Amino acid sequence: MNDSKIRLFAFLLLFCIISCSINAQEIVPKREFRGAWIATVANIDFPSTPGISRDKFNKEWISTLDFLEQTGLNAVFVQVRPSGDAFYPSKIAPWSKYLTGGSGKPPREKFDPMKTMIDETHQRGMEFHAWLNPYRASTDTLVGNLSKTHPYHSHPEWFVQYGGKLYFNPALPEVRNYITEIVLEIIMEYDVDGIHFDDYFYPYPAAGELLPDAEDFAKFGYGYLTIDDWRRSNVNALISQISSMIKTISPHVKFGVSPFGVWRNKSQDSAGSNTRAGISAYDDLFADVRFWLEKGWVDYVAPQLYWQIGFQIADYEQLLDWWHKNSFDKHVYTGNAIYKVGNHADPAWRSPDQIPLQVSLNRIFPNIQGNIFYNTNSLKKNLLGVSDSLRLHYFEYPAIWPEMKYLNLPEPGTPSLGKASFKKGVLKMKCRIPKGAYNLIVYRFDDRRPGDYNNPANILKIIRTNGVKTIFIEDRNIEDGKNYAYAVSATNRQHTESLLSDWRGVEVRKNRIKRIK
Repeated sequence: MNDSKIRLFAFLLLFCIISCSINAQEIVPKREFRGAWIATVANIDFPSTPGISRDKFNKEWISTLDFLEQTGLNAVFVQVRPSGDAFYPSKIAPWSKYLTGGSGKPPREKFDPMKTMIDETHQRGMEFHAWLNPYRASTDTLVGNLSKTHPYHSHPEWFVQYGGKLYFNPALPEVRNYITEIVLEIIMEYDVDGIHFDDYFYPYPAAGELLPDAEDFAKFGYGYLTIDDWRRSNVNALISQISSMIKTISPHVKFGVSPFGVWRNKSQDSAGSNTRAGISAYDDLFADVRFWLEKGWVDYVAPQLYWQIGFQIADYEQLLDWWHKNSFDKHVYTGNAIYKVGNHADPAWRSPDQIPLQVSLNRIFPNIQGNIFYNTNSLKKNLLGVSDSLRLHYFEYPAIWPEMKYLNLPEPGTPSLGKASFKKGVLKMKCRIPKGAYNLIVYRFDDRRPGDYNNPANILKIIRTNGVKTIFIEDRNIEDGKNYAYAVSATNRQHTESLLSDWRGVEVRKNRIKRIK
């Protein structure tokens, strides 16, 4: 038996063992983070083409959200700053060419794409995280194509060229201040649930090319033994500064990063993972993510674990265990390579079970709170039926987001649920929304009285309150001859759940209801 067949056999055996374990223990999480990255750089996921009309933009966005909601996801990570630009009307960054067709060129019709995206996301009870690439200024070095409003033209000294791309120079305090202003503008102008940085800090190594920062090290590097330590300190300073600003201005906004999946190999550091990756976040991208977690500068990490279970160089299960043990009580959501399913030579990615097994493995580790999938178009393709598997089995029921107690937000009050009414097949109940409520969790039990509140099968829907004081809850899927009981709770922006409202019960007979309570 050759090595590939041995790995495939081991993979299938492990899948059977874990699947049986999960079924036996009936592990169905009520709380789980389920996200997807929506990449806009080069129009990978959205929008389909630059310069589309407002109407087409809206239709594509709604279609994307509908698909993700139906798949069972509860969060989106939208790349609103793909390359030193903006998918929103910014005072300090040019419009993105991936949105409008030209750097700095406004949309054909006046509208705010970011507000549209956020509003539609929140209407579905999903979280919206603004995804920024902090340092990339352009995907090429053709500075003549940059908008006149691009900061390159007013501050060329802020930029360096490397690997055929243009980057903001991480060594400069002025650059850190500018990126902080970008984040500040977003959290002041938009109701985002999170600020999200990807894995591009210092650029990935380009073969045969040195980073052009020797002069900066000579100027700013006093007190550091090596240029690598100094580079890490530059990124540390940015993360610390962004974190402090967010916690001061908008403490409910989560701040997180999705680093390269290997912090360090054990061969490099005894605290590292049992991997043999050719690069690491710490040594090559100068991103000391473990230190950021330890210092409490980030609220979560989403390490990009884009490898299969059993991969000898970087085993998914080994890395999952490492991040679980090095979370420092912060949230960990794994980045999962949905884009490899059916598109990779390794037999593991030719199996429809690779991603489901990774989801199942995550649920075994208590310090792993969920998944984020890259990328959205790959989810839509549903190769090997992977999206169907998520929708019909693993994400069959809604999930409340994991609680972030360390945000230290006030607990929400208890909602009040009015009596039920019934008209034209629709059951309605008026709900008074308490102070501090950001979401309502509506429970429905197919019985005369409430049952298990910890079973996600009993969650009817999650509703974003949008700051209103009352709301009508509707149930359009009731059947004649059945009994139903309802109750409601509220969650705040750190997802602490309130006490439950009084419950309401009804009997449905001949398309009429009789109130039980």
